[in-house]
This record gives sequence, structure tokens and C-alpha cells, in this order.
Amino acid sequence: MGAGLFSVAGTLLLPGLAALVQDWRLLQGLGALMSGLLLLFWGFPALFPESPCWLLATRQVARARKILWHFAEASGVDPEDSSLEESSLVTELAMLSAGSPQPQYQSPLGLLRTQVTWRNGLILGFSSLVGEGIRASFRRSLAPQVPTFYLPYFVEAGLEAAALVFLLLTADRCGRRPVLLLGTMATGLASLLLLAGAQYLPGWTMLSLSVLGLLASRAVSALSSLFAAEVFPTVIRGAGLGLVLGAGFLGQAADPLDALHGRHGFFLQHIVFASLAVLALLCVLLLPESRGRGLPQSLQDADRLCRSPLLRGCPRQDHLPLLSPSDSCWAGHTPEQR
Repeated sequence: MGAGLFSVAGTLLLPGLAALVQDWRLLQGLGALMSGLLLLFWGFPALFPESPCWLLATRQVARARKILWHFAEASGVDPEDSSLEESSLVTELAMLSAGSPQPQYQSPLGLLRTQVTWRNGLILGFSSLVGEGIRASFRRSLAPQVPTFYLPYFVEAGLEAAALVFLLLTADRCGRRPVLLLGTMATGLASLLLLAGAQYLPGWTMLSLSVLGLLASRAVSALSSLFAAEVFPTVIRGAGLGLVLGAGFLGQAADPLDALHGRHGFFLQHIVFASLAVLALLCVLLLPESRGRGLPQSLQDADRLCRSPLLRGCPRQDHLPLLSPSDSCWAGHTPEQR
């Protein structure tokens, strides 16, 4: 979520930077320079170290120990301290490093051997693709209602920020799956209404549906990435999250298609993505709920994330014991014996 807010900030600052520079070559050079600085930042392990959790999950205990010791020293804590927490950590690392274990890397193809994880990843990738791809339809419907050139750009950036704030307020309180289901439902409903009433609905209704669709689709794509980070196991979390994000970027490729084929191509594209949104709504019901659960470490742990009921009602059966503990102790005794 934090990365998404930084992305929104960059989107809002980009027009001001372009107006200040007034040369697209210089603007492109500044973007390349910032990307190069980020690559240098990521290239130094001291500035951007590897995840100790991933190192331990792949049995790279020596590297994990080195990074954990670096974190402890940077925090002013002696890793060799005899306190209970530090001694338990030292003992656990010593047990893991016994026998010189070899690193065990997992390929993304290992998802094909799982029973549940591959399905969860496929559904989240599909919802990310739909959430990013259908935004072109809402953006096209929004453009005639907002005649100003820059206003749709800032409206979309503001809706992206609003979607991220909405997720921050609801995803942890209500759960990932219900919020994703709500966002997918709103996306599909707005798309179907725009598709059916494009020639009959008034302008303010078209504007409202376009804004709702942009807000919901952005929430769906952002929550799909967050959900994927909690569903995929640690050993392949980066690769799985990359696949889901890649599906979202593939959906963004549908943005210029309507300009290439004209109005008829846009109408067909809108029909396809509206149908896919309805299908994604049904697929989200098959996902597990990851709120309140620990992150899976191995593929076996990820396969244990089974689907739970969406609505938890009152139990139909009474599981209370027939006798209370005090009564069960005196079962078989007469009142005089008690």
C-alpha cells in the first residue's frame, strides 16, 4: 500500500515536473537517472539486504545469520547477549545450521505440483488482469464527460489514492476476500450498466459509473497484489507476486487497443472485459481468507490455506456437553453419596 501511495504522488508530480522542464528529452533523462539510482541502491546489500525469512526458508542459514547479526548491531543490541530472546535465536540458528544444509531453491514451476496454491495464484492473476484491463473502458467513458484535457488525468490519480485509502481502512478490518469480492462486484456492475445504457443514461450517471468503475478496478488490482503476497509461500513469494503483477501489466496493454480499432473495437473490448469481470467475481469465491493467518513458508504450508465460509452464521448444532464438569464427576452416584 505504501508503494501505491508513492506511485500516486509521482503521478501527481509528473505534470508539474513536465511543465517545469518543458523538454521531453530532458524529462526522459531525469527518469532514467532516477531508475539508475534505484538500481545502485538495490545493488548494495548493506543498503537493501536480502530477506532473512526467505534465506531461512531456503536453508541459507549462514547468510541469514549474517544479516540478522547486522540488524542487531545496527540496533545497538549484542547478538551474543545471554538474554532469553537472543539465546533462543542463537540456539535456533545453530540447530538449523547443523549438518551444513544445502540451499533449496524453488522454481515457479513448482506451483504446478501444488493442489491449491496454483489455483489461488491463477485467480489473483486473473483478477489483476481484469482490474487493470477494464480501466481503459471506464477511462474512455469518462473522457466525454470531462472536457478539460488534464482533468481526467488528475481524477484518475485521485481515485487511485482514494482506492488505496479505502483498502487501508477495510482490508484489515473486513478481510481480504470480502473486500476483493466487493470491488469485483462493483467493477462488473459499473461495466455492465455502462455497456447497456451508453445511449440512454444521462451524463451525470455516466460520469458516476465511470468514477465508480475506476475506483473499484484500481482497488481490485491493488488488493490482488497484496493478497498474492500473503497467499504465496516465502520460498517463491517474489516470483508469484511478479506473475500477478505481470498479469496486471498485460491487462494495461488493452489501453491503446480502442484507439487502434475505433469505436467498434472499443465496444467489443468493453464486452470482453465486462464478461471477464463477472467471471472473476465467481472465481474470487474460491479464494481463502488470509487475514489473521501466518505467512506460509513452504509450498505445503500454502496448500493448507483452504477456502473458508464467506458468511459465518450461528452453528446449527449444539456442541455443549450434556453434563457439566461438576455433574460428570458425580455421574452414577446417588444424592446421598454426593
